[in-house]
Parts: sequence; C-alpha cells; structure tokens
Amino acid sequence: MKQIIIITFLLFVGLTNAQEKKESYSFTLDQAIEHALQNNYKAINASRDIEVAKQKKWETTATGLPQINGSVNYQNNIVLQKSVVPAEFFGGNPGEFAEVEFGTKHNMTANASLSQLIFDGSYIVALQASKTYLQYYQNYKVKTDNETREMVTNYYGNVLLAKENIAILEKNKATLENNLFEAEETYKNGLIEEESVEQLQITLASINSSLSNTNRLIDISTKMLKITLGLNIDDELVLTDNLDDLTAKKVDLTFGSESFTVENNVEYQIAENFKEQRRLEYKLQKAAYLPTLSASANFGYNSFSNEFDFLKQDQKWFNFSNIGVNLNVPIFSSFGRRAKSQQAKIAFEQAQTQLTEAEQMLKLQYESAKSDYEYSIEQYATSKSNLKLAERIESKQQVKFKEGLSTSFEFTEAQRQLYAAQQNYLQSMIDVINKKTALDKITNKN
Repeated sequence: MKQIIIITFLLFVGLTNAQEKKESYSFTLDQAIEHALQNNYKAINASRDIEVAKQKKWETTATGLPQINGSVNYQNNIVLQKSVVPAEFFGGNPGEFAEVEFGTKHNMTANASLSQLIFDGSYIVALQASKTYLQYYQNYKVKTDNETREMVTNYYGNVLLAKENIAILEKNKATLENNLFEAEETYKNGLIEEESVEQLQITLASINSSLSNTNRLIDISTKMLKITLGLNIDDELVLTDNLDDLTAKKVDLTFGSESFTVENNVEYQIAENFKEQRRLEYKLQKAAYLPTLSASANFGYNSFSNEFDFLKQDQKWFNFSNIGVNLNVPIFSSFGRRAKSQQAKIAFEQAQTQLTEAEQMLKLQYESAKSDYEYSIEQYATSKSNLKLAERIESKQQVKFKEGLSTSFEFTEAQRQLYAAQQNYLQSMIDVINKKTALDKITNKN
C-alpha cells in the first residue's frame, strides 16, 4: 500500500512538472515569422553552417601563415646495435674482426621548427575559394529564411482557414438544425412530404462530417505551425491575426510596377556561387603548373647517456640548427595535369550553361507566380461577390420553402450553392496570401 502511494505521488509530480513546462505564445503573422527565423530548426542549422564556413576560411588562410612545431623524442636502446671493425685497429691480429657498439643507451632530442610558405599558386586560389564557400552558405541561409517565411505563412493561413471554416460550419449547422426542426413539425402536420425532411437530414449529416474533419485538421495544422516556429507541439499558441485583415494586407495592386531583377533572386545567386566554384577549380588545376617555394628553420638540442640522467643540471646538451629553402618545379606529368585541367574547364563551362538555364527558368517562374497572384486577386473579388449572391438566394429560398412556395430540392440546391460559395471565398483568401508569399519569395522581397 505504501509503495502504491509513493508511485501515485511521483506520477502526480511528474504530470505537474510536465504541465508547468508548457509555454504560451501569441503571434501575429509578422511576429510568427520573426520568431521562426530565430528558432526554426533548419534556420538554426543554416546559421551554424555559416559559422563552420567562417572557420573553414580561417583554416585555409592559416595554411599560408608561419607554422611552428615542437617535439621531444626519447629513445631507449635496450640492446645497442653491434658492428665489426678490423681487430688490428685495437692491436689485434690482421685479418680478424672485433665487435664494437656505437652509441649510448639513452638518447633524447628536443626540437622546434618553423616553416613558411612563400609562394604557392594553389594557396591563392584556395583563399578565393574559401570566400566563395562562405558566400554560398550565406546565400543558403537567405534561401532557408525565405522558405521559412513561406512555410510559416502557409501554416498560419491554414490554421486561420480552419478556424473560419469551423465558425461557418457551426453557423450553418445551427441554421440547418432549426430548419430541420421546423420541417419535422410541418411534416407531422401533413403539410410537406417526408422527402423534404430527409433532404435536410442528409445535408445536416454532411455538415456534421465536414465539421468533425475540420476540427481534426486544425489540430494538425496548428502542430505543423508550432514545429515550423521551433515550438514544442504541446505549447499553447494563439494567432492574433484574422483571415480577412491578413488577406487585405496581401492584396497589392501596385506589385507589377517594379521590374523583376533576376540577380536579386537567391536561387540565381546560389547558381552563380556554383559557377564561381567551378571557375576556381579550373584555376586551381592551372596553378598546378606553377612552382612552389617554401622556407624552414630548425633549432634543437640533443643529449646522450648510458643512464637516464637528462634532468640533472650537469647533463650535457648539444645544440643544432639549420635553415632551408625548398623549390618544387613541376616539369612533366605525362599529360596528367593537362587532363585534370581539361576536366575542370568542361565542368566550368557546364556551370555557365546551368547559370543561364537558371536565369531563364527564374524569369519564367516570376511570370507564372505573377499570373497566379493576379488570378488569385480576381478570384477573391469574384468569390466575395458570389458569396453575397448565394446568401441572398439561399435566404429567399428558405422563406419560400417555409411558405410552401419552393420544393425541398430547390431549397437544398440553394444551400449547397451557399456552402460551395463559402468554401470558395475562404479558399480565395488563402490563395491570395499564399500566392503573394510565393511572389515575394521569387523577388526576394521580405
């Protein structure tokens, strides 16, 4: 019994702590985008990629700067190597050989070396490539931010769409339930046919099914938005913008006044980075024909003893030093270097062609996105007008149906027309928001 109480208490404490860890957030769309740019998982790693590229650039730079190394080497000659010399050197008989040992049992060397690259064509190219490498990841971060803005806008809009849809469905449900109740009472009095009641029951069942599905969708859409924002899916999230105001902000009738500059598009900039990388790779292969020049200096001490007494003050240490210059001149590689150079040249030409293709494709994408956005604005205006007409038609048919001047089929058809107009209107608002976001992405407009 005591153990059960303890376990129950621990579970209660754990659940309490879990609830305390939940946080609450409230965002407009702009606030949500700003939060995502700082906390989205992909955006965070894109920033880290830039830091790695900066360190890589310094790593490349450091290879051409002075390099200093130190070393300490200790050797214990357990068994000294023996050699033979003519015995007569030591007073022996001519023709005989004596065994001798050279060296001491313990040897130690301490050494410091300095090396400096004086000229290397590949190093110069590597420095240029490191800058391009950094620019690529900076552009990739911009691309990631643009994609994050687009995802946040889409998911934010989907949540608002689901909320508006639920509100409309609940309103339609309440109206239908009232109509169904009145129709059932009228049928009991024998004033209408049973088919009229059944038609309303079918429509109500459809509304209930749509409402249930939309409630599930809003939960999924909200969780997707939380993940995109870098939040825990159990955190509370409140969206303070509404669909009507957000759509009005995205309706920009002056967007076509500015010309499209393809060079501002981040996809073009990344393709240009790729072309520059291939150009530098070609340049690197040509640099292989140039000589390399480097210098070095060494300074050190060594000591020898038959006992390990190197730490004694009277131990003798012998110093040594040297300086050197190394010149390496490539002469003939059996055309191996030429083959590599030609491969790099072809890769560079391919990158140039890909850049031209990317430029043309981006211009086409801009025209397509511009057309889609214009169409979304037109559809928004049309669906808004159609919704008002559908509401008036449904209202008139409802009055006629109650007065017995309209059939259940006509009334049901008017209801379906209204529901379709409502959905088209909501979808047109989302299309305006999403198409404007897609257009801003291509033009690199934040």
